[in-house]
Amino acid sequence: MPVVIRNVKIGEGIPKICAPIVGKTKEEILSEAKLLLSASADLAEWRTDWFCDIFETEEAAAVLKELREMLGDLPLLFTFRTAAEGGEKSIESGEYLALNKAAARSGFVDLLDVELSAGEDVVSDIIAEAHSNGVVAVASSHDFSGTPMREEIIRRLCKMQSLGADILKMAVMPKSPGDVLTLLSATEEMHRKYAKCPLITMAMSGTGMVTRLCGELFGSAVTFGAAAKASAPGQIGTGELAAVLSLFHKNLQDI
Repeated sequence: MPVVIRNVKIGEGIPKICAPIVGKTKEEILSEAKLLLSASADLAEWRTDWFCDIFETEEAAAVLKELREMLGDLPLLFTFRTAAEGGEKSIESGEYLALNKAAARSGFVDLLDVELSAGEDVVSDIIAEAHSNGVVAVASSHDFSGTPMREEIIRRLCKMQSLGADILKMAVMPKSPGDVLTLLSATEEMHRKYAKCPLITMAMSGTGMVTRLCGELFGSAVTFGAAAKASAPGQIGTGELAAVLSLFHKNLQDI
């Protein structure tokens, strides 16, 4: 069940920390990457929807190459988060497909995020391209309007798995503590009953912050923390996050 990327094992032990890089210019991106190297992060995520020149093929490729060289052995997740799922830019389906397939073929990416909402054909095509180039496919779904019912969360995660994703990701926006419990309950059931690969789940905002800390108990294998600037509501610093995850892990072992 665990997925091993470089020297990082996802799906076993303490949840791994992924830190986003959200610079708008090449200089900002590389500056954030440098900060990330000294942070308590296991993975780096380049949120390409923040980059002002992401649709300029040569500029984007040049930044990706420099980013890969700077990060060394730190695994790199390539993500274009669409505006419909909380990202910075809108994108046409064909352009989304081409961008992600080019990233998969670049040789500089370890993991690739593909949104379930892109549709089965697009998702399947991107996952196939990722796999043919040795890239781990992370299928994702982000609901900024609220928290779906537990059954719907599980349905989406199972759909991602059936499409061949290597890691399944679901993020929701809680409007009450009850919504947080819904997300955690769905995570636990998915992990216990259906998952054949690692899960990443979280409830966003301050209300959902606890879900970024307790993944080891409920079955979420990765959590997101900010080394520089947060990419989503509720993210906390990687150093604080690492300390809490370690404390949680230690006490779980004593149970």
